[in-house]
Amino acid sequence: MAQTIKGKTALITGAGKGIGKATAIALANEGVNVGLVARTEADLTGLAEQLKETGVKVAIATADISSLEQVNEAVETLTKELGTFDILINNAGIGKFGGFMDLDPEEWKNIVDVNLTGTYYVTRAVLPQLIEKQGGDIINISSTAGQKGAPVTSAYSASKFGLLGLTESLALEVRKHNVRVTALTPSTVATDLAVRENLTDGNPEKVMQPEDLAEIIVSQLKLHPRIFIKSAGMWSTNP
Repeated sequence: MAQTIKGKTALITGAGKGIGKATAIALANEGVNVGLVARTEADLTGLAEQLKETGVKVAIATADISSLEQVNEAVETLTKELGTFDILINNAGIGKFGGFMDLDPEEWKNIVDVNLTGTYYVTRAVLPQLIEKQGGDIINISSTAGQKGAPVTSAYSASKFGLLGLTESLALEVRKHNVRVTALTPSTVATDLAVRENLTDGNPEKVMQPEDLAEIIVSQLKLHPRIFIKSAGMWSTNP
């Protein structure tokens, strides 16, 4: 039987747009209190007001998750406002695509710093709360690019492959604390990044939408606590 997630508290990174925003809306509609993290405050303020209309508690914090100091400050601020967390959605990510020698080394490093190391920083800040509660969920948003490389995805794939390794290792480590760690590996989702990098061939409607992924996340969180999904892939029905 599915469990209710009403009354739980979630932290969502990259919450201002795309998958993070859609997930925040979906969780608030389920009665989940939400802490929203993004780099741009303007992306968070309007969303926070919208979510408060559902009756849940909402708090925001701006942070570049590639900075350990900013992550720790954001998690501390949100915990003071909302209490400890039950759910962590590691969604924040960036990407740039190009030939291996064409990407500037600083761009390459920044992608890995945000997508992989940033996820580690946020998880490290929140995980002790879940262990203390002896339960909780961590969902990491990877990508099909983390399962198969392509000629122009060296940095992005490296970060997303790494995220799958982090997820599997952590899942085995913390399952004894009833903490579930899951990786989702969607194909192209109609986010700002996908549109900017022309990954949707000029037709965002034909690929997966952020709301589709948010629905999967809610379903995973509602699974009976005795089980969890190690990883799950989802694809658009359109080629």
